[in-house]
Amino acid sequence: MSEEKKSVAKKTTTKKTTAKKATAKKTTAKKVKKEEVVEETPKVEEVAEAPALEETPVAEDVAEAPALEETPVAEEKAPVKAERMTSPEEDKDFDWEIYEMGSVEYTDDVRKELEKDYETALSTIDSEQVLDGSVVSIADREVIVNINYKSDGIISRNEFRYNEDLKVGDTVEVLVEKKEDKKGQLILSHKKARVLRSWERVNEAHDNDIILEGYIKCRTKGGMIVEVLGLEAFLPGSQIDIKPIRDYDEYVGKKMEFKVVKINHEFRNVVVSHKALIEADLEEQKKEIMSKLEVGQVLEGMVKNITSYGVFVDLGGIDGLIHITDLSWGRVNHPDEIVELDSRINVVILEFDDAKKRIQLGLKQLVAHPWDALDEKVAIGDKIKGKVVVVADYGAFVEVQTGIEALVHVSEMSWSTHLRSASDFLKVGQEIEAQVLTLDREERKMSLGMKQLQPDPWAEIAKKFPTGSNQKVTVRNFTNFGIFVELEEGVDGLIHISDLSWEKKIKHPSDFTKVGEVIEAQVLELDLEARKLSLGVKQLFDNPWDGYESVFNEGSEHEGEVKDITKNGATIILTHGVEAFAPKRHLAKEDDSKVAVGEKLTFRVLEFQKDSQKIIVSHTVIFKEVKMEEAKKTKKNVAKVQQSQQKSTLGDMDELIALKESMQKDATKKKK
Repeated sequence: MSEEKKSVAKKTTTKKTTAKKATAKKTTAKKVKKEEVVEETPKVEEVAEAPALEETPVAEDVAEAPALEETPVAEEKAPVKAERMTSPEEDKDFDWEIYEMGSVEYTDDVRKELEKDYETALSTIDSEQVLDGSVVSIADREVIVNINYKSDGIISRNEFRYNEDLKVGDTVEVLVEKKEDKKGQLILSHKKARVLRSWERVNEAHDNDIILEGYIKCRTKGGMIVEVLGLEAFLPGSQIDIKPIRDYDEYVGKKMEFKVVKINHEFRNVVVSHKALIEADLEEQKKEIMSKLEVGQVLEGMVKNITSYGVFVDLGGIDGLIHITDLSWGRVNHPDEIVELDSRINVVILEFDDAKKRIQLGLKQLVAHPWDALDEKVAIGDKIKGKVVVVADYGAFVEVQTGIEALVHVSEMSWSTHLRSASDFLKVGQEIEAQVLTLDREERKMSLGMKQLQPDPWAEIAKKFPTGSNQKVTVRNFTNFGIFVELEEGVDGLIHISDLSWEKKIKHPSDFTKVGEVIEAQVLELDLEARKLSLGVKQLFDNPWDGYESVFNEGSEHEGEVKDITKNGATIILTHGVEAFAPKRHLAKEDDSKVAVGEKLTFRVLEFQKDSQKIIVSHTVIFKEVKMEEAKKTKKNVAKVQQSQQKSTLGDMDELIALKESMQKDATKKKK
């Protein structure tokens, strides 16, 4: 029997003895009666002699006996039967006199005291309560845990898979799911208890800035999954370390210390950070380092990160940036051409900001400027060789010496004046020879020219392309006012749209020819100073308008066909294919119908302009003049009749009738 249970039994027996002695002093008659009861009732002897009292756990586990709570005897205040709880050898204070009497009646105070002792001997638990229990047995599938309740709880062995060292006697935290299931079994959960306790600890760690140790389980999008206090937390990639992480997989399986930075209770999410633990120390280091910085100071650092715009260097707790333009005096396409990750380099401090903790570093400043090494003999007009490093639309940059670049503008690449791109002449990496056009050592600027190494085609242009000569030219491009053509490399000319044809009206040069086509033209004008050359195509032929002047003189009538109609008038094709224009008001017909494209009508020339090659015609004026003549003639005849009527007599009626018939005949002939 355990010491605790012996103590409970001893207290119970002592109180029973005290109560019995108080009762036995009343009367002797009651003693006799009680002795008779003992002799007549063999139950006390049977209980004392029954082996069940020693073998069953009733005597050994008084705290688990539910009979004291459930028996109706206590509720009815009936006499309680004192049973033998121990032997005289085990308890010297045991009152055998009371035991032999078999039963006794307790007072209310004694009963309450006994009930209180019984209740304190048992544990009181509630469902969903987290308790600490002791492992009493471990089987293949189950773990038996004692929580000082009337029965032990059973937990699946799977809930302890994380703890391979679990053994009997270990204290574990459990959650009471059910005090009794259908079989009366106590149901516990270790997994749920760990989760509840973990959330309590995580919240405590967040509120009190407690540092936790965690295990990095795996990698996920944007960071890592970390197990802390039995919970899965998210570790952002930016919170792993102060330096950028290049390989996240190298952290999987590691144990690290973390700080809880954020908890989302609604979604049960926890965010932790390892970077936050070292940032506080870094801030102190940064302040110390910044206080010692000076512009021009040379420091050693480690290349921490390389980007397209520069290099970040760790100066021992604080980062500085080397811009790509400060890596080398020469042109750098990408910083990795100059430095490597994790390499140690010397840098010079160019500028720093205490407030923003920004430090601008330089690498090229540690060596002399290449312009200082440029040969003093190099002068304007000299020939120089170099390699093309950059090609743009406006020109190309040529490296003539390491760190020294010169610009070749597109206009200095060829004697040609029509618009072209630098990529038509040069490619990156190409070796070229050029002439120095400008040189400024103080500003460290140089410009080159390529066409200067070739003969100037305009030097003898007057001999090659004299005015009035016919030349084969290549069409290069169009504008609204004409065509740009090339006579030879470096010699361009313009054919104005008005010099394309004597007869046709050209609306756009693309209606006349195509780019790349070779046509013949005549040199009209040559300007050596402005390097301009004018040409014409129609000048290759005689001017037909010299003969048109006698054919299409003003007042002459010609048959024409309507070519097209606009809101202002219509274009009319006359004989010989000559185009004329009829204003809208001169297109009205005698029957008031509208003029249609392709319709042939008679037109009268109203205006002829030889220089501007313009003819104005009219159809309306023809039938309007006929009507006007008829009206004048009719008016004249009426006046003559009226005059003759004043002198006429009845005998003159025959003459009037004859005159009327004559007029009607004339009108009929005109209609025919």
